[in-house]
Amino acid sequence: MQALLPIAVFLLMISIGMSLRPSTLLQNWRRLIGGDGLRLAVATFLVPPAVALLLYHTLPLDFGEGVGLFMLGVVPGAPLVSRLAAKRGFDMQLAASYQVWGAVLVPIMLPLVVYAAARLYDRDVWISPLVLIKNIAEHQFAPLVIGLLLMHLLPVFSARIQPSITVIGNLFLLVMILAVLWVMRGELVAISGWLVVASVLLAVASILAITLLLRGDSQTVKTLALCNANRYVGLALLITRQYTRASHAIPAIACYALVAPVIMLIYARLARRRIARQAAA
Repeated sequence: MQALLPIAVFLLMISIGMSLRPSTLLQNWRRLIGGDGLRLAVATFLVPPAVALLLYHTLPLDFGEGVGLFMLGVVPGAPLVSRLAAKRGFDMQLAASYQVWGAVLVPIMLPLVVYAAARLYDRDVWISPLVLIKNIAEHQFAPLVIGLLLMHLLPVFSARIQPSITVIGNLFLLVMILAVLWVMRGELVAISGWLVVASVLLAVASILAITLLLRGDSQTVKTLALCNANRYVGLALLITRQYTRASHAIPAIACYALVAPVIMLIYARLARRRIARQAAA
């Protein structure tokens, strides 16, 4: 059963790779590392963990819950963010470019941010960049490249099998989500009302960080704002289990995983309505 999630993510990322255009990816990536690159890095890697620490100190959360929220704050770019953006009517090509941009920076930014935050509490926590590179390469880069190569070398065959790959991947993902919720039912009981509030505020802050700091056209800002709220839950779980022993950290991560999609859905609907009004005007 545990193998279903990696298989589902791998298949869906291949499907996403088949849908991408390399030239557009490179063009978007140049935009992301251009004039707005520094503001985007701040909104992606610094604002969410800073908000998580603020929530830990202002809300009645225990240490483990604070650790869980903080770890979510330092890991952007969930593997399926491009698929989510496409389903909500946003720019999938830009979302994929943002995911690649974030994945490249994670092995650099994440260890530094975690180490600096740990020193505030007189702790030494160093996360090896090699662990992060291995995880990102396996779950993001490899299947994306496979999808791109298949579409380039076998375009007719790839177009024919892409819908089947998507359906199978979605089925595996649904089964795995239900299984995980069942296995973690005991930990989910530990989720408090304040933790739900903190998760909502962290997701909203991730969206606002992009909308307030980034300059650009409306579609670009809204796409990146949606993506920034979709933190990399799987990587947050991995580094939490390997580098901390904080109790309640995993329930905090699980709570965000349940709350964030709701916030993103609400934001997507509001953003689409605003875009439609602007287009009509």
